[in-house]
Amino acid sequence: MSKSYKADALSNEFHNFLADLESLLKETTHLSGEELSQAREKIRRRVESAKESAVHLGSEIAEGAGKVAATANHEVHEEPWKAIGAGAAVGLLLGLLFARR
Repeated sequence: MSKSYKADALSNEFHNFLADLESLLKETTHLSGEELSQAREKIRRRVESAKESAVHLGSEIAEGAGKVAATANHEVHEEPWKAIGAGAAVGLLLGLLFARR
């Protein structure tokens, strides 16, 4: 899964969660007794599901970031002059960009 796909999935899960909560809150305004207890249980299950999704996607994103960092670390140690040159080039471009403003 790509990084942007994971972020989109997490964002979609959050928006779906909020939509579900709004819907459930609207449904519960006229409930009482057993119906209200069932609605509360439905909300609790949905909250748990959203938490699990967020934790799962967050751990996948962290794992991907760790792999990228390990790869970058390996590349810098293998060819440090390329890394220094790339850093200098990026610094020069950013300097030129900010100097124009």
